[in-house]
Amino acid sequence: MRSVYARGVKKRTLISGAVAVTAAGAITLAATTVAQAQETGNEALAAAIDAILQDPKLTDSQSSIIVKDADTGEVVYDHHGNQRAVPASANKLSTVAGALDVLGEDHVFTTDVLGDRPVDGVVSGDLYLRGSGDPSLLQADFAALAADLAAAGVSTVDGDLVADDTAFDAARHGDEWAWGDLQYTSASEISALTIGSGTDHFSGTVRVFVKPGASAGAPAVVTTVPETDYVTIESTATTGTTNNVAVNRDEHSNTIRVSGTVAAGTSGTYATRSVIDPAGLVADVFADALADEGIDLTGGIRLHETTPQGGEVLATHDSETLAALTDDLLKPSNNLYAEAFFKAVGLAQTGQGTFASGKAGVYGAIEDYGVDTGPIRQVDGSGMSRFDELTPDMLTDLLIGAQDATWFDTYQASLPVACVDGTLASRMCGTEAAGNVRAKTGSMTSVSALAGYVTDADGRELVFAIMFNDYLTSSVKGLEDQIAVAIASHGADATESEIAAFAAEAEEIAEPAEELPADWECSWYEPSIC
Repeated sequence: MRSVYARGVKKRTLISGAVAVTAAGAITLAATTVAQAQETGNEALAAAIDAILQDPKLTDSQSSIIVKDADTGEVVYDHHGNQRAVPASANKLSTVAGALDVLGEDHVFTTDVLGDRPVDGVVSGDLYLRGSGDPSLLQADFAALAADLAAAGVSTVDGDLVADDTAFDAARHGDEWAWGDLQYTSASEISALTIGSGTDHFSGTVRVFVKPGASAGAPAVVTTVPETDYVTIESTATTGTTNNVAVNRDEHSNTIRVSGTVAAGTSGTYATRSVIDPAGLVADVFADALADEGIDLTGGIRLHETTPQGGEVLATHDSETLAALTDDLLKPSNNLYAEAFFKAVGLAQTGQGTFASGKAGVYGAIEDYGVDTGPIRQVDGSGMSRFDELTPDMLTDLLIGAQDATWFDTYQASLPVACVDGTLASRMCGTEAAGNVRAKTGSMTSVSALAGYVTDADGRELVFAIMFNDYLTSSVKGLEDQIAVAIASHGADATESEIAAFAAEAEEIAEPAEELPADWECSWYEPSIC
């Protein structure tokens, strides 16, 4: 009899063979019991994972998994590890590695206000607001820029406000992003001059708050953050007994339609929707900020023009460092942060912030860490495109090679931790993987992925990548969890039955989550389901 137990899990005793209990309470082995030897070590892990892959949820689907020793690169387990698959947000692993390598951990995105030096408080000519791709800007940041201008004595702009987002090209979405996603935060438009609507920093969006009116049947009260006339709100929503609100942006305009009922006596609800052309939203918000500071803008607003040479920087805003932004990107799987990183890599290397230059820059960076980019295809930074094709072998090579990078500590620490934070906050709790697995998730319809680092039962550091494609069930996250727990409980002496027992515990814990939608990352739902 061997006693085994997991970190954070109740002790469990595994008894091999037939067992009889006498009237006196003594435990005896039945006379017919025949001991059966089991594989241990890597063979036991392989048998346990192979058994998990027999789950009916994976019938006629594609499964690609590989596990390697993080120090030596030795393959511990391989199931179609070289098979290409759509990675979804696991794509962000290469994007972030490339950005940290090319731009550096201390890189900041700078947003400048430029124009002629003010004379007697007057800026003669146009005022330029120039972005460099900062995906973290909020309304308060533009208010601060306006306040800085006022503090410098600016009282009048005798010209237009020009929003310069030309650091990135005009491709607002990646190839093959699903049209049905384009109004949502996960697929907001990409711009070098953008603005978010909350502390979760979903850039290129407005957040629509719907609150009950004064009495039953009264119109709902609808407001937006940022407050702006750039979008048109058309609401038929009323005050009722339940929250049943629909918020939808028109496909080709910034008209947002609100309908349904919001429950009386509650704080209401909200939904976040993308806008068409985020630079226009920024310009509208900044123009209002100038007015709030008493600065008279005599002209109008122009968009997408390059700031001329020779202008004086009148005010500036720096983002947090790339290292800090990496945490905000990987933990909640922020798509627009990833696209900003991707195009910023291309901008730094070629002067052009495009998908093509971003790809070239990321490929060049990760190749230096032992990644063969020949068998893969990455077309965007976030993984929203179904043109993206990676392999578990490539992802684990990257995870191994990254350990030699000066930026590795930032990279690893920014990954979600099982049962602790990010998109893994509610997964693998009470198992050997809890607080142990650090991994990037990936989620789209019929696509799920998990790739990262784990310490096994012997203290050996391993890397792994799991990619599931083409399944028809709502979610296979529970199967990913079982595999991750199996890897965490693997060791030289662990048997297949012991590993399977730990994995089964993960299955029981994951069961309720199986009913949750899994087409998106859990942090993208409102409210978050992480």
